[in-house]
Amino acid sequence: MPMTGGIIVDKRKITELVDQLRLAVPQQVKAAEEVLSRKDNIISTAMSEARRAKVKAEEEFRERLNANELKKRGEEVLREAEQRAARMVQQADADAQARRVEADVYALRTLQSLEKQISELSGSVRKGIDLLAASATSTVSSGAGVNGLGGRQRPERMERTEKQEQQPVAAR
Repeated sequence: MPMTGGIIVDKRKITELVDQLRLAVPQQVKAAEEVLSRKDNIISTAMSEARRAKVKAEEEFRERLNANELKKRGEEVLREAEQRAARMVQQADADAQARRVEADVYALRTLQSLEKQISELSGSVRKGIDLLAASATSTVSSGAGVNGLGGRQRPERMERTEKQEQQPVAAR
């Protein structure tokens, strides 16, 4: 092999890395969706509790409507229930926002890492392509044909190629 500035890339390793990347991204997206779905559950629970508290306060209010002192207490309970419900909704919104931010940060880091890995792989692939293109160009211009055998492929290369075609893509 001539000594050049190019790099030889292990096709099996690149395929494994690409497969790992394909598997990692959907899992990370699912994790982010799970965080967002929890937010909806928290808000839904808070709203349900708020409705129950409000209904309970309204029932109490109606039962004690006849007595002036009890009427004031009912209004106070209702007001407290509404305030409590508002605080619960605010807390649920704050929790949901914090989880969204965490999910966004996690997704950003993951995508940046993925981008870096793909960029490195792309650079290696580009160098391999350039090396092979230069080699093929110099071989063709010297009159030997694309593979150096005047258009014939070496038998050992043909065997390996046929074996590779029989193997699943992940095994190569």
